[in-house]
Amino acid sequence: MASTSTPLTLPVLPLDGEVVLPGMVVPLDLSDSEVRAAVEAAQAAARTTPGKPRVLLVPRIDGTYANTGVLGTVEQVGRLADGDPGALIRGRGRVRIGAGTTGPGAALWVEGTSVDETVPEPVPGQIAELVKEYKALATAWLRKRGAWQVVDRVQAIDDVSALADNSGYSPFLTTEQKIELLETTDPVARLKLATQQLRDHLAEQDVAESIAKDVQEGVDKQQREFLLRRQLEAVRKELRELNGEQEGEESDDYRARVEAADLPEKVREAALKEVDKLERSSDQSPEGSWIRTWLDTVLEMPWSERTEDAYDIRGAQAVLDAEHAGLEDVKERITEYLAVRKRRDDRGLGVVGGRRGGAVLALVGPPGVGKTSLGESVAHAMGRKFVRVALGGVRDEAEIRGHRRTYVGALPGRIVRAIKEAGSMNPVVLLDEIDKVGSDFRGDPAAALLEVLDPAQNHTFRDHYLEVELDLSDVVFLATANVLEAIPEALADRMEIVRLDGYTEDEKVVIARDHLLPRQLERAGLDKDEVTIDEGALRKLAGEYTREAGVRTLERSVARLLRKVAAQHELGERELPFTVRDEDLRELIGRPHHVPESAQAPAERRTSVPGVATGLAVTGAGGDVLYVEASLADPETGAAGLTLTGQLGDVMKESAQIALSFLRSRGAELELPVADLKDRGVHIHFPAGAVPKDGPSAGITMTTALASLLSGRLVRTDVAMTGEVSLTGRVLPIGGVKQKLLAAHRAGVTTVIIPKRNEPDLDDVPAEVLDKLDVHAVTDVRQVLELALAPATSGAAPEVPVAV
Repeated sequence: MASTSTPLTLPVLPLDGEVVLPGMVVPLDLSDSEVRAAVEAAQAAARTTPGKPRVLLVPRIDGTYANTGVLGTVEQVGRLADGDPGALIRGRGRVRIGAGTTGPGAALWVEGTSVDETVPEPVPGQIAELVKEYKALATAWLRKRGAWQVVDRVQAIDDVSALADNSGYSPFLTTEQKIELLETTDPVARLKLATQQLRDHLAEQDVAESIAKDVQEGVDKQQREFLLRRQLEAVRKELRELNGEQEGEESDDYRARVEAADLPEKVREAALKEVDKLERSSDQSPEGSWIRTWLDTVLEMPWSERTEDAYDIRGAQAVLDAEHAGLEDVKERITEYLAVRKRRDDRGLGVVGGRRGGAVLALVGPPGVGKTSLGESVAHAMGRKFVRVALGGVRDEAEIRGHRRTYVGALPGRIVRAIKEAGSMNPVVLLDEIDKVGSDFRGDPAAALLEVLDPAQNHTFRDHYLEVELDLSDVVFLATANVLEAIPEALADRMEIVRLDGYTEDEKVVIARDHLLPRQLERAGLDKDEVTIDEGALRKLAGEYTREAGVRTLERSVARLLRKVAAQHELGERELPFTVRDEDLRELIGRPHHVPESAQAPAERRTSVPGVATGLAVTGAGGDVLYVEASLADPETGAAGLTLTGQLGDVMKESAQIALSFLRSRGAELELPVADLKDRGVHIHFPAGAVPKDGPSAGITMTTALASLLSGRLVRTDVAMTGEVSLTGRVLPIGGVKQKLLAAHRAGVTTVIIPKRNEPDLDDVPAEVLDKLDVHAVTDVRQVLELALAPATSGAAPEVPVAV
């Protein structure tokens, strides 16, 4: 065990952040006032006592002195290597610090007792093994540092205490670890502690070296890859120069382009993977060409480009009104959409749940009402880019979702190409003629559109070619269709249906004056001051030369009129300026094609004989007038029963059976000679036999035609009707009331009969049309016959036409 002895009185030399163990020789800077004071005090004391000046080296941490110090002798005082004054001090032995005392000089003096360190009797061979282990560890550490001279000095130390204190030179030990060595007075325990500290450091060093080796290998690989790429670029450059190619003809550095592009994180990862494949492939590999095409497509996509919506609601409304007359429903819907977008933007609700506030509208209406041009006006009003996607006749699902990249000539779908063409992620995309999409062995494009047009799914739309998610939730989709029934039900359910049922005559005149005429004047090479068309001529063009829901034929008529005037002027037959009036139309473009029944001579009207009634129908071209003719066969022919002609569907055939059954059962009440219906064949014909017809809405028209035939009373020329009939004579509701009333107005009909339950649909009919129509809402066939049939001629027996 260690024992204490030899009381000492020594000046204190504090060491901040440093520890000196016995046997160590250290230089100290005398420019420090405390160090200088301690050395000077020791020198003053040494003048009265033999031997070298002695000081007490005490570690000090955060102003607190350790309990044990080291007796040090001042070996030499002079100049350090940097020229500052210094002292060389050697550690001699441990001193346990006692109480403070007085002494010469400005230094702090303390009393202490030296510690005699004796080695206890060890277990045989234990100390030798410990010494051997420490020397082996110290030798391994020193050899790694290249300190071969120090290795020999350590191997020469045999004293256990001196060997343990030699670890004080180790730079990897912390101040706390050195203080622990200093305060451990048992030499064997101190050597064990030094051995453990050295062992822990070597283990940490091995881990650090392993990590550094891995890092260095990674750096070397990157450097080697960089060097090889540079060499590859140099080889390619030489090959280009050898082949006479320009610098920019080869592909650019795709990696730099991808890293510089503002791509979403997942898209960037996918692009970098493809760049890695491209760099590993050879120039002759076809896969390299596919990857370049894919990367070009991805880099050309406007991933972060968005146009700012114009939230001037009144301004947008003014744009729509200026570019399109009528169409109030769709204008209101776009105005509502912009108002909601503005409020969401004001409240910071631009993105909710990963989705933005796009819209999916379906504009359904007959041809020529402005569905396609309306899409461009919507984009103009919103301040967005506009792109049109024609879907008419598309039968391949890959046209929507794109082709897999494994196919030669693969391309992204039309939706992705539309976004790329628009140059922004929030354009107005017009899906034109969506009802003309077909399906065959290549898939169903309408099914592929289900995800595109679903606001709950299209924020993660995945094209087969790109194979990365594309956010379509901010796109405004406008789909156009002529027939709503031709659109699959699941697809129609995802869109908000806005019906465009055609224009009134007044709206057509406004459109022709403000839009069609200026455009056609420019195309005919005429100035607006050279040829003018007055309102009377435009109205006659719209009413008698055309009969359509839209304005395409009207525009063609205006174009034909202007071409005629231009040709006459060039031939010297007409002077300009010239104003076209309604009386000039026949001379310029011929006779009218559509003369209302009411304007014809009584003998020329279709309803001039009993058994003919005027009905109303809806076709793909809008509303239309439909005539029903009925006749009775001669009883001698024996052709009893019902004959139907005119390409009728099953529903319309059943309506004819119902009309005939009603008259057979209730004819006596209506004072009709129903006996003729038993033995004579009944023939009902719908003219325009080449056009397929179906639906229940001609029920009351057929009943009226048969009643007119049996009673001999004519059907009023100015009356048209629509409605389904039941076996009890009830008039049931039908669809397309607005389109049918517009058709009646165009045909010059003044009185219209509709089912009572369709009365709320009159709210959709323009007021100027309702003002010119006398609309009767009925519930029973008796009311229909009362309104539609002209009074019987007094004293004259009814004449029933006979089919020959």
